[in-house]
Amino acid sequence: MNKPVRFWLIASLLIAAFVSLLASSHPDGFEKAGEEIGYIEQAGTLLGSWFPDYTFPGVEGWYSGSLAGIFGTVLTFVLFLLLGKLISRKTR
Repeated sequence: MNKPVRFWLIASLLIAAFVSLLASSHPDGFEKAGEEIGYIEQAGTLLGSWFPDYTFPGVEGWYSGSLAGIFGTVLTFVLFLLLGKLISRKTR
C-alpha cells in the first residue's frame, strides 16, 4: 500500500473513531415525524443493519459508536479496494 493511501486510511479511521462520538442521539427529522404521527411502530426495514443506531452489537458504552465507525470505514475501504482490483483487471 503506497504512502498516500495509507495516510488517508489512517486519517479516515481517526475521523471515524472520534467524529462518530459527536453523532446525535436524538432522532432525525423523518424518525421524529414518524414518532409524532405514530407510524414508526409499524414501520419495517427493507434491509437489516449490522450497526443499528450506529452502535457495535454486544459492546456497551461510549466506544460502541467508535467501533461501529471504525468497522464501517474498514469495510468500505476493503470493498472499494476489491472493486478497484476487479476493475483494473478487466481494463488490462
